[in-house]
Amino acid sequence: MFRTHGFTIATRATVTAATMGLLVSPVLGGVSSAETAADQSPGQLAAQAQSALRQARSVRVHYEDRSATAMKSLTLPTAMNLAMDRQGDCAGTLSLGTHGGTIRIIKLGTDVWLKPDATFWTAELPGDRGIAAAETFTNHYIHGSTSDRLFSGVTNACSLQDLQTAATATPPPSLKEGLATVVDGTRVVPLSFSTNGLDSTLYVTTGTPHRLFRAAQKGPGTDLTLTFTDYNMPVPAKAPPAGASVEVSKLQDLLRTT
Repeated sequence: MFRTHGFTIATRATVTAATMGLLVSPVLGGVSSAETAADQSPGQLAAQAQSALRQARSVRVHYEDRSATAMKSLTLPTAMNLAMDRQGDCAGTLSLGTHGGTIRIIKLGTDVWLKPDATFWTAELPGDRGIAAAETFTNHYIHGSTSDRLFSGVTNACSLQDLQTAATATPPPSLKEGLATVVDGTRVVPLSFSTNGLDSTLYVTTGTPHRLFRAAQKGPGTDLTLTFTDYNMPVPAKAPPAGASVEVSKLQDLLRTT
């Protein structure tokens, strides 16, 4: 039986992001009495940010997991930078652990292209097999379909609809508004709450339409960040040239010998 966790691991990135549904939930009650410059309560701001995410035709998601567990792992995703739309098209990268390598991802309809780097192959396959795989597939994408078992996780990782569904999670019991600030060049209002021993902060843009720019969660064993940009922008997904990709069957033949 050949190993496939390096490709299907993309599923875990989506699952992890989905568990952060609390971070994109509006608070309909129990909020602080502070008002924004636009005379909106923290709950109203959060509700508008949630609505903007649910209604987005496309968005770029930058996911980071800085927890010790993820950083030490070769298979857990520590970073994901994907532009995705409602049609399921997406393009970007997925990084595994500190030394698990990086995979470039392109998905158009049911077609998927993955381009792992050499670090991925040597981490995924031990010894000479990893070196051989790195040499065989260097500078080449591996092309397959969403129906291929090896690519099953990519479909989920590229699902904007799943992310939008997570934006309807159960509201936390309270929300506090902080002072407006600038994060990575974007002016935002921080909205914070704590639940289950975890401190969470939603950073909502001050300008209209109010959008969720960043969601962060910290606590014991947890250090997660989701950043949302490029709302409603076209996804830069383009099929690689035929000469720059090989069919997944070539990878399957190699894996069967390991």
